[in-house]
Amino acid sequence: MQQYAMLISPSANRVYARTAARMAANEIRVFSAHALDGAIEDVEEAAFGGVPYLTFRSDSLSARDLRLLANLSSLFALFAVRGTMLEPIAVERLDRYDDDLITILKYVGKTNEQFTKLLLNVTAAVALDPDRLLSGDVTVLDPMCGRGTSLNQAAMYGWDAFGVEVDKRDFEAYSAFVQRWLKDKRLKHHAVQSRVKREGRGVGQRTRVEFAATKERHRAGDLQVVEIVNADTLRSGEVFRKGAFDLIVTDAPYGVQHAAVKDTRALTRKPTEVLEAAIPVWADLLRRGGAMGLSWNLYTTARADLAAMLEEAGLEVMASGPFHDFEHRVDQAINRDLIVARKP
Repeated sequence: MQQYAMLISPSANRVYARTAARMAANEIRVFSAHALDGAIEDVEEAAFGGVPYLTFRSDSLSARDLRLLANLSSLFALFAVRGTMLEPIAVERLDRYDDDLITILKYVGKTNEQFTKLLLNVTAAVALDPDRLLSGDVTVLDPMCGRGTSLNQAAMYGWDAFGVEVDKRDFEAYSAFVQRWLKDKRLKHHAVQSRVKREGRGVGQRTRVEFAATKERHRAGDLQVVEIVNADTLRSGEVFRKGAFDLIVTDAPYGVQHAAVKDTRALTRKPTEVLEAAIPVWADLLRRGGAMGLSWNLYTTARADLAAMLEEAGLEVMASGPFHDFEHRVDQAINRDLIVARKP
């Protein structure tokens, strides 16, 4: 059985870096169970030459399997272990664009880029078969997208990315950024701004950008979409059709006001109340077989309560071991965890 060694990517976020190896190990376990037919065994931390690595064993990894593993959120380099030597393995990532698409935007409250990628990865592993995951034919929604870190990561993979954001400043900042970035990279694109209306009433403002990674893809009509709508997340069902998305991922923010316009209750900043109202709306937007991945602050909502909300919305919560070991500290006020649920 072949042993592999994964060098963990250095993180600019020192707090996240302390837990990166454990998070990456569980990400590998999720990939193995849901995308690789259990092909990976013995995932553990090890040291070579005093440098920490993650090691794992497999006797059946194909070229396709290695392409999947190349997209692990914390992977810096991958090696085959040959006795006391490490043989580099070329990694073929899905990335279609320069990584500044992910890193260039800096702002208070931005979700760590590595964690955003991990959340997207484990959600995709649950919902998509390996060939589909690698194909680029995937639609993703972040219903609380902020300034678009998750949208950018989905776009990096070649997937179509859609977002809803209630804060107008964040909506405008992301709309301006994505268009400026495409212009700076000299990528052919077409941007449209419009109003979203349902039954004659305004729902929100929309920015939609269609683009391609190369001129050849553009000429062939192989276009990607990034779309963001400035609206309350509880109105997402008025913006998008039911069953429109393969994946829904979001890092549920703390202290953001949301409430349906038709709802008589006041706007609330309580995350549990927002999630309780929003999850059924989001679940309707998932296709059958699709998956929802949420991260949230354990100090505000208990895992059991969130799991119950997802199950009441008709989703099947992933309960295997790795999914219960992603908890990590962000700061003294935030202890973050993630949960993934699939639509049967």
